[in-house]
Amino acid sequence: MSKRNDYEKRTEELITPILDREGFELVDVEYVKEGSEYFLRAYIEKPGGITIDDCVLVSREMNDILDRENYISDAYTFEVSSPGLTRPFKKDRDFERNIGKDVDLTTYAPVDGAKEFTGILKAFDADTITLSYGEDGEQVFDRKNVNIVHPAIDF
Repeated sequence: MSKRNDYEKRTEELITPILDREGFELVDVEYVKEGSEYFLRAYIEKPGGITIDDCVLVSREMNDILDRENYISDAYTFEVSSPGLTRPFKKDRDFERNIGKDVDLTTYAPVDGAKEFTGILKAFDADTITLSYGEDGEQVFDRKNVNIVHPAIDF
């Protein structure tokens, strides 16, 4: 396992009890290098949305834990935030949370002459993602050909 994966996994283990206590859900943890700086980011969610006060609460408590555990060798900045309205689905629970909702899906290679699709997320499994188009039927996509899936935003 890579250093990045180790850091993300350990962070998830340490932050989960805080989130469980507060009724929040962990959407993702990422450890990334941007330019010359490293960032450890936790994306959290709750019904009705995350507030800045929620992020501050989790950040303060988690910073104390990170200082005590000291398992990351690089200098880094820790951030807690909402995943955002159009953050791509990364985990099965992202798909589960969005069953029955409008999503945008982009493929690597064209399917029936197109690479971008909008529909209702009907189903998913390890190999496929199914979108429904109402009366126009449904379409099953091979997950190996799916680049990004995220909530559709209608302005």
